[in-house]
Amino acid sequence: MTVTAAMVKELREKTGAGILDAKKALTENNGDMEKAMEFLRQKGIASAEKKMGRIAAEGLVGSYVEGNVGAIIEVNCETDFVAKNEEFKALVSNLAKQVVATKPASVEELLASTCTVCGCGKKVEDIIKEKVATIGEKITVRRFDIVEGNPATYIHNGKIGVLLNTDCADEALEKDICLHIASNAPEFVSREEIPQSVIDEETRIEMGKEDLAKKPENIRAKIVEGRINKLMASRCLLEQPFVKNPDQTVAQLVEGKLNVKCFIRYVLGEGLEKRQDNFAEEVANQMAGN
Repeated sequence: MTVTAAMVKELREKTGAGILDAKKALTENNGDMEKAMEFLRQKGIASAEKKMGRIAAEGLVGSYVEGNVGAIIEVNCETDFVAKNEEFKALVSNLAKQVVATKPASVEELLASTCTVCGCGKKVEDIIKEKVATIGEKITVRRFDIVEGNPATYIHNGKIGVLLNTDCADEALEKDICLHIASNAPEFVSREEIPQSVIDEETRIEMGKEDLAKKPENIRAKIVEGRINKLMASRCLLEQPFVKNPDQTVAQLVEGKLNVKCFIRYVLGEGLEKRQDNFAEEVANQMAGN
């Protein structure tokens, strides 16, 4: 199978590998993207934590908490210039408030709802259309999430957002946890939340790594068990060293004070592409040796 520049580009965006490494992985796996990704991971070139897709879209992540309801939302636009526009910022803020007020089940339901925030009586989708006309760029509501209980939130420069839910209101402690989540990007609250399929897949990947190939099966299994334990701990909020004091874990920080029920972490544009550029052409030239 012919390995194209577009295929190399896609694999690079998914794994962060270099052009030549990506080309080799695809060539040796007959163009199979999944096998090529596994090949790179076993070579230690691609990270298990690498997010799928490139973070590239512009816009803002916003949030709002009122009483026992909190919401986090991502709204995209075309340029960073518009994202810094006060009119766009106000729109994102109002949309977060609208989510809290109406608790829609989907983006479509949010867009079809009547605005309760500004009292204009217009549908949200019509308000967005008006903003598109005045601002001059496409504006889309990408996603939102809602929690109910004791919500807390933190937004970092409109680029990273956290919505946290606990069983006990403690403003200072909740803020610290939100800051930690924003900084350290855990995927789960605790080890119990990790699906067995994730553990099995990571075990399979580790078992196939080259540095263990010549070791006896029983030794290799022990090494892999230790690696998987460390990897899973790094993905769990409660087992991570607290960002403000690495000598204690987050579990130790919250012990006897509150329990973390869930959290949501948004990164602006995660998995989206902002525009098509000349990258494919660059790859083609390098593959051809130009």
